[in-house]
Amino acid sequence: MKDNAAPRLAAHDIGVVRGGRRIVERANLTLNAGELTILAGPNGAGKTTLARALAGLLDAEGTITFDGTPLSALAPRARARALAYLPQGHQFHWPMSVEHIVALGREPHADPFADPTSADRAAIAEAMAATTIEDLAERTVTTLSGGERARVALARALATQADVLIADEPIASLDERHQLVIMELLQSVARRGAAVLAIIHDLALATRFADRVVLMHQGKIIANDTPALALTPERIATIFGVSVHRVETPDGPLLIPSRAL
Repeated sequence: MKDNAAPRLAAHDIGVVRGGRRIVERANLTLNAGELTILAGPNGAGKTTLARALAGLLDAEGTITFDGTPLSALAPRARARALAYLPQGHQFHWPMSVEHIVALGREPHADPFADPTSADRAAIAEAMAATTIEDLAERTVTTLSGGERARVALARALATQADVLIADEPIASLDERHQLVIMELLQSVARRGAAVLAIIHDLALATRFADRVVLMHQGKIIANDTPALALTPERIATIFGVSVHRVETPDGPLLIPSRAL
């Protein structure tokens, strides 16, 4: 936890059972203001289920609080202002303009019977600039590439200006440059005071950008620490079935997967 970081979203003993199978078991996790937390683990570990539970999108055992208030006690609009959730997949089914899609992120703040305020317009413009999609503003979202849609979806979440951002695979479908752009953006959102949780599979990027790494395996959180302490070669070999090389760079250490075990 960074100095002066304050807990924003706290989850205690979270459990999720679906289809008669326990997907998440007794998960404890706190998301702190000013921190970028990476949630990592192999496919089927329970990462998305846990993220959706933290966002209040599915029934779960245990307690989840936002600034000390049970998440379930918040009115829907208050919850939507406090917490933005970016699902994986970036599916858009309506032929709307990109700018209109991003503007949907302001709905928790908006008066449905009034025009967008100057604050709304500023938030929309800032989110589009941050994700470098200004030149797509008038494009129909259904005509975009997968990577472009991923950036539009993130811009919509950023436009909410929520205190907590949970992003499920926000760099999927992106080329290497835009992966770095989005990771730097998520880090900067955290530095401005939000609590950010992102699910990613790239261990090198997790090492490079995370303040904390939470590792899941078979529905359980088995590590929650700094990247150096959470992502040990031994733990990576056990969980992911790969060996890694640790490489020191001017930007800090990187973990490079070398071979399957």
